[in-house]
Amino acid sequence: MIKDNFALRLYTRVARLGSFSAAARECGLSQSQASRIVADLEAELGTRLLSRTTRAVVPTEAGGEFLARIEPILAALDEAEHSVREGRELRGLLKMSMPTSFGIRDVIPRLASFAERHPDLHIQLQLGDRRHDLIKEAVDVAIRLGRLSDSTATAKLIATIPRVVVASPDYLARHGVPETPDDLVRHRIVGGTAAAVPTAWRFERSGKESAIKLEPHFSTDENEGAIAATVAGFGITSTSGWACRRELENGVLVRLLPDWTLAGIPVHAYFPMGRATRAAARAAIDHLVAAWRTSPSIDASDT
Repeated sequence: MIKDNFALRLYTRVARLGSFSAAARECGLSQSQASRIVADLEAELGTRLLSRTTRAVVPTEAGGEFLARIEPILAALDEAEHSVREGRELRGLLKMSMPTSFGIRDVIPRLASFAERHPDLHIQLQLGDRRHDLIKEAVDVAIRLGRLSDSTATAKLIATIPRVVVASPDYLARHGVPETPDDLVRHRIVGGTAAAVPTAWRFERSGKESAIKLEPHFSTDENEGAIAATVAGFGITSTSGWACRRELENGVLVRLLPDWTLAGIPVHAYFPMGRATRAAARAAIDHLVAAWRTSPSIDASDT
């Protein structure tokens, strides 16, 4: 009978990362220590879990099946421990991934009270508009804006954010104010991330829809960059209401076409480990959804 949970957890990280050295660094071990612990686990099980070559470390057929079975068990152990712990304080490491703007402007400020309630929980945020290999990087939960590319993923719709069209006063003074969506084709366009800002901007008013296909004159792969470019006068952009709320309030950006509405941006909580999702990830998302219900710029969904 396997009694060492640490060995099991170490094995899952070696298998997911495909590297003894990377898993060892995560766990505060030397590479030789990590290799010996996994080798002892294999000896105890009487089977080879990993195929080791000079180029990669990958699970064998038996190792892959063992990985699929053990990860939900380890997650269940974490949840069971949490359920009986006094005060139900969460512990360990919680890794979250999300777009930069959303993390800085609407997640970090609302996570402070959650962190205060769980002082032994280390929260690690991976910020960036580019998407990463969540399984390999051991991310517990990712917040994704826009349509999910993987329809089979374990995900929940947790909020919807209104989209707005904005420009700087300086740009509008030089190029004029568009009165209708059709006027946008005569303006310079700032493009942001592909997931959040499609090339066709779809407007609706009084039951009438208008889809305007626009090619950006300036683009960036970070939403913060698109907002900064728009403030600087590069042109007009479409972004979420939360992403430019501060700039609208202080007047460096102006909302355009206020009588027209654009389809809101869906926000999903994406759980890459499915049933093996740790209790801390679900608790953090529940906390954020509750906090967003008081925000005028986010329509939180029931989880």
